[in-house]
Amino acid sequence: MSGSTEVIEDLKGPTRALRRMQPDAWKGFGALHQAAMADGDVPGHTKELVALAIAVIKECDGCIAYHARAAARKGATDAEVSEILSVALLMGGGPASVWAPRAWDAYREFAERPSN
Repeated sequence: MSGSTEVIEDLKGPTRALRRMQPDAWKGFGALHQAAMADGDVPGHTKELVALAIAVIKECDGCIAYHARAAARKGATDAEVSEILSVALLMGGGPASVWAPRAWDAYREFAERPSN
């Protein structure tokens, strides 16, 4: 298992436990996620790129892992991801110079898998 895959795996158990404790809140979050990330006027892969840039700015390893995987699955290209990460660098400065490469690595981890 690699870095971002491991982050996702590490979060599965605690997330399930918390979801069992507060199912209504998590159901609402899930519905919001589906509605926000669905294809619309803005394609889903573009929304995943926006979420990935925000994850860099917020310095969230779990968010980076999930949105890098989703961006790869939805067909984001290397060029799109690297360009969006340069915007995150602009907006986030020094900390983003650490988190953007982590996001790039996460995206490449999932993009290089045949089944993502």
